[in-house]
Amino acid sequence: MKLNLTKPLIIFDLETTGLDLVTDRIIQISYIKVMPNGDEARKNLFVNPEKPIPPMVQELTGITDEMVKEAPVFKQIAKTLHDTFVGCDFAGFNSNRFDIPLLAEEFLRAGIDFDFSRCRLIDAQTIFHKMEPRNLAAAYKYYTGHKMEDDFTAHRADEDTEATYRVLQGQLDMYNPDTATEPDRALANDMDVLAEFSVMNNNVDFAGRIVWQEMADANGKPLLDDKGKPRMHEVFNFGKYKGWAVADVLHRDPGFFNWVLSSNFTYNTKQVLTRIQLRESKLNSKY
Repeated sequence: MKLNLTKPLIIFDLETTGLDLVTDRIIQISYIKVMPNGDEARKNLFVNPEKPIPPMVQELTGITDEMVKEAPVFKQIAKTLHDTFVGCDFAGFNSNRFDIPLLAEEFLRAGIDFDFSRCRLIDAQTIFHKMEPRNLAAAYKYYTGHKMEDDFTAHRADEDTEATYRVLQGQLDMYNPDTATEPDRALANDMDVLAEFSVMNNNVDFAGRIVWQEMADANGKPLLDDKGKPRMHEVFNFGKYKGWAVADVLHRDPGFFNWVLSSNFTYNTKQVLTRIQLRESKLNSKY
């Protein structure tokens, strides 16, 4: 359906060095400028982030340090982007939570105060989630064909538990590899497979203070285990040692561990740190 526009709309997406609004930078910006009369202009730009692109991001996006080495830094294209974007509305996918805030940061670092408060910000992901709810009642109707209010009398833990059980059974029926017509919509009735498929982040602790990261050699090449899979290690995801391997910090600054253990972090985060500390202590005792 043709968009009913009263002013130009910028539909855009960013690729970045990471998800931190303060420290991470744009490496690619692509946009379609749609005019009220239906005319469209497309642009795709690589951006030199002035910092190495993490191996995990390179693997995910296919964008390497070499590809952006000769690209302009954001400050060099900021004025042109400003002139292109001024007076426009914006649309993206998860853009209101990430792409818009990061783009605003990049403009400000370039000395340009782009006023997004004057723009209408449209997020297709938010529309998707609101129009197609992702709660238990919606899942129950989708996978069982019944409404929860018809099968249960109240929103209580015991009834939600029963509904969840039926949803899981319905999912395994729907995505049975023996009957699936599309390979990417097949899901084995195997708890290892289901647990791995359920992972939504790379957190080591539940709070995300420590995350898993692929290990790399001095040249940035991923290190593989004996099964050919990337070797992973725990890294801090906050503070002055963000991005540092937890084991390295333990040896370099044991006082940091003591500070975390005595500060207002979750018990689970402290538990994870203690386990790593014990593991490293055992490893060191062998040598």
